[in-house]
Amino acid sequence: MPERLSLDEFSRKKGKRKFATVVSDIDKGSLLEVIDSHKSDDIIEVLQAQPQEMRENVKEVSVDMWGGFPKVIKEVFPNALIVIDRFHVMKLVNKSLNKIRLSLGLKGLKNRSLLLKNTCDLTEEEKSDSRELLNKSPCLNIAYELKEELRNIYETSTTIKMGLRKIKKAVRPRSGLPTQGTRTKRMVAFGSIDIWFNSRYFRKTSSRNL
Repeated sequence: MPERLSLDEFSRKKGKRKFATVVSDIDKGSLLEVIDSHKSDDIIEVLQAQPQEMRENVKEVSVDMWGGFPKVIKEVFPNALIVIDRFHVMKLVNKSLNKIRLSLGLKGLKNRSLLLKNTCDLTEEEKSDSRELLNKSPCLNIAYELKEELRNIYETSTTIKMGLRKIKKAVRPRSGLPTQGTRTKRMVAFGSIDIWFNSRYFRKTSSRNL
């Protein structure tokens, strides 16, 4: 069994909510197993059929934010670091940024594209349009800046320690963004007034995903 694994879900039948779980070798990009369930107990049962020595050799498991994966990894791969996939983090951030846009009545595919596109990928004309759009709402402007800040952390951090240091710096009160108290361990305001990440999502993120 490889040292770096990926666990992901996919729908077997569109619209039927019937999910399976895919186990892949990250380094080789190869499929190792398809488990015909997305229930944590079923996944654990299948994976525990592998010899314990092989399972203890796994050092990293990359997953999305589904709450059942930490239980699976703890039970099956006791020495593995949980890695929250960057794609899923940014997908949630962009979804929440888009929610703010819609709540402000700023509809249209053009506005959506301007917000979700990376600043560095914008043309000069798009940058001008983007500034005009963001000037319509301080809240939207702050949320967009936070989205770009998180993306920059991923792009520029080469170690876990560096990424966590930047994240802690970014997790601070922002004027213009309403708060909801301290219902979770830490508020991470990246891209949205509604995004609340339990600190484990970042504490256990590997340098390869930062």
